[in-house]
Amino acid sequence: MGIGGISIWQLLIIALIIVLLFGTKKLRTLGSDLGGALKGFKQAVKDKDDEDEDEHNKEAPAAGQLGTEAMRKDAQPDAETEKPKDR
Repeated sequence: MGIGGISIWQLLIIALIIVLLFGTKKLRTLGSDLGGALKGFKQAVKDKDDEDEDEHNKEAPAAGQLGTEAMRKDAQPDAETEKPKDR
């Protein structure tokens, strides 16, 4: 028994009928087009994953990556940027 109750002889007959209907040249072209489409899809998925990873790295820097100057600015705001409170 073959795949799902289909024997190897039945598969060969189906393949022969497909080759007779479409011809080898059209099937070869179809195969190369399908391969190119899959290759393009894989490349697009890989590019999207790389883009998402780059975005994630830019948004959340690690605690060790913050410089002492950035920490000083957070601790002591400039006098120019602070406005006096009017009451």
